[in-house]
Amino acid sequence: MDLTAAHWTYLAGVVVIIGVMIARRNIVVPAVLATFLTAWAYSGDLVKGLASIFTASLTAAGELFSIFLIIAIITALLGGLRAMGAEQRMVRPFRALMRGGRAAFLTIAAATYFISLFFWPTPAVPLIGAILLPAAIRAGLPAMTAGAVMAVAGQGMALSSDYVIQVAPGLSAKAAGVGTGAVADRAMVLSLITGAVALAYLYLRGRRSFVTAGDENELRWLAQENGLDGGAEVGLGGSPGARGIGKGTAAAAATRAATGSSTSGSADTATKVLAETEADVSAPDRTEPVRRSRLFAVLVPVTFAAIVGYMLLGKFTDVVGEVQGDEAAGLVGGVAMLLLFAAVFSIDGSHGLTTAASHVVDGLVFAFKAMGVVVPIAGFFFLGNAEFISQITGVHEAKPPALLFDLVASVDQHIPDNGFMLSFAILFIGMITGLEGSGFAGLPLTGSLAGALGPAAHTDPATLAAVGQMGSVWTGGGTLIAWSSLLAVAGVARVPVQELVRHCFLPVVAGLAAATALATVIF
Repeated sequence: MDLTAAHWTYLAGVVVIIGVMIARRNIVVPAVLATFLTAWAYSGDLVKGLASIFTASLTAAGELFSIFLIIAIITALLGGLRAMGAEQRMVRPFRALMRGGRAAFLTIAAATYFISLFFWPTPAVPLIGAILLPAAIRAGLPAMTAGAVMAVAGQGMALSSDYVIQVAPGLSAKAAGVGTGAVADRAMVLSLITGAVALAYLYLRGRRSFVTAGDENELRWLAQENGLDGGAEVGLGGSPGARGIGKGTAAAAATRAATGSSTSGSADTATKVLAETEADVSAPDRTEPVRRSRLFAVLVPVTFAAIVGYMLLGKFTDVVGEVQGDEAAGLVGGVAMLLLFAAVFSIDGSHGLTTAASHVVDGLVFAFKAMGVVVPIAGFFFLGNAEFISQITGVHEAKPPALLFDLVASVDQHIPDNGFMLSFAILFIGMITGLEGSGFAGLPLTGSLAGALGPAAHTDPATLAAVGQMGSVWTGGGTLIAWSSLLAVAGVARVPVQELVRHCFLPVVAGLAAATALATVIF
């Protein structure tokens, strides 16, 4: 199709946004202005253009709210567990496994990959964040590195191959006119190569920042969460920092001791405060609260493990129905909410009605303060998707344009017919289409290009389709852009999402380049 003024305006917006990101500046303003100008150019109506500023953010909020909600529920649950001291007890068993930063690095990567491979990363992130992440932080793994490992193993390696559920290879294969199994097998190999390179890069770059295992590590992490050390910025380009939900008790006192002084004895003071608090919790007159704390320290991880078992049962047997995708995330969120209610009522009795609501509100506040800035940015990229452009602009056509994909398709005739160069061209196109934030929407385009251009370049279309799938899913699935499910990873790791993008960028791009270069040799 012919490119219109809306296409060129949208392209200019993408270029400006990428430039501003490279300059490490806030991209909310250019995203909103680009949304307005593109919608105005498309509709030809100034009023519709102005209204699109609001409707684009509203559409994005609706699409991303499930991520916001799961962050809020898990945060609320952790707040309830923290109030009774169960959070500390819950992670103690993992100390035996995570004796240092290296062991924590490997454990987080393996657990995230395994769960995400079967159920996609959405339910994996809160599970790992609730159970393993605090133990990993205590073991000496920095929060930023932990978040990057979760993103690479889950949103990257597992989702890009999608070897079990096979939605992604099915889309790629159908568009390329090849068998789903062929694309899935190649995608699995390429995802492992990309992930191995990215994880090795992250480890070699970050191993010097690993610290000695100790309670002080988690306390400093909580200090950032609670704003006791001046607040940790969370957002794009320095947006307001998100405060944590637990203002409480032992952790707060210990973190004040750990971060409030620059003297060499501050860490010892924090340890003493924590030890005194634990001793107080174990006092005879606190027997019943301690018993409840121990109960929930066991109940929560066992319950989450049972969820994983139930999902596995549904995947490999006919005993129960299969649970996947949004249903899996809903199951995790629903169970977490019931666990929160059980926890607060066990310690607060009739006051639990108020306490439970407060934890939920605190969780929602945290989720939106930390991640809400992404909504207008996602709105602009949703505008480039044919599925959302009518909803955003109010202009209804029988076949609405896909601004982003149309731009990519317009240059496909200039792609070289050399197999090696063609692979990198398909990878780049996949990465560009992944900017819309889902990772899967661009697969029909990359698959179609693979089927059309592969034979002329004497390259297997299944291999090219798998390469395009790598570019699209690793980018849009949640490792290279902030307006994706990377939001969930940044939320549970308590790190700025834009900083997490920068931390992942070089390792992931290096991995994708290595996998693409090897693709034409291996297959």
